[in-house]
This record gives sequence, structure tokens and C-alpha cells, in this order.
Amino acid sequence: MIATIADWLGAFCLVAGALLGLAAAIGVLRFPDALSRMHAATKPQVLGVLLLLLGIGLRLRSPADLGMILLVAVFQLATAPVAAQMIGRAAYRSGRLDRSLLDADELADR
Repeated sequence: MIATIADWLGAFCLVAGALLGLAAAIGVLRFPDALSRMHAATKPQVLGVLLLLLGIGLRLRSPADLGMILLVAVFQLATAPVAAQMIGRAAYRSGRLDRSLLDADELADR
């Protein structure tokens, strides 16, 4: 009974994660500027990957697999924000963004 519920919950997480990954990919292709693309590439993509990993973990349930899934999740959470920061910084420094879209520009005096 519990295994069946975990399987259904895992399947739901897999589908939800895949849909969030699809939304992130569409956002990267459709958004007009670098900062919007950066947002689309990080926010729904990270949540989508975490939901996929949760779904896989609910389906596999072995300790070795769960340990590997946990390592992948920690690595994803550690690298995605840093990558987004570097992409945003490079876009700002190279002038490839519309500064009129910024609410506050803390780096304008540098």
C-alpha cells in the first residue's frame, strides 16, 4: 500500500519536474533579455530538477541510490545560483542588457 502511494507520488513529481524543465527551456528561448533568460534558466529549472530527483528517489528507494540523488541535489543547489550570478554579471559588464528594465542599479557608480 505505501509502496503504491510512493510510486504514484514519484510519478507525479517526475511529471511536474519535467513540465517545469520544459517551462524553463521555453522561457530561455522566448524571453527578450539576458536577465529574464537568466531567471528562466535558474528558478524553474532548479525546482524541476529537484522534483525529478524526488520522483526518482521515491521510485528507487535504495540507500545507495538515495545517497547519489542527494549528492546531485546538493550540487545542483550549489552551482545554479553561482552560474546565474556569473551570467548576470557578465551581461551587465558587457552591456548586453537594457538598463531601463532595472528597478535599482547598485553598480552604476562603479
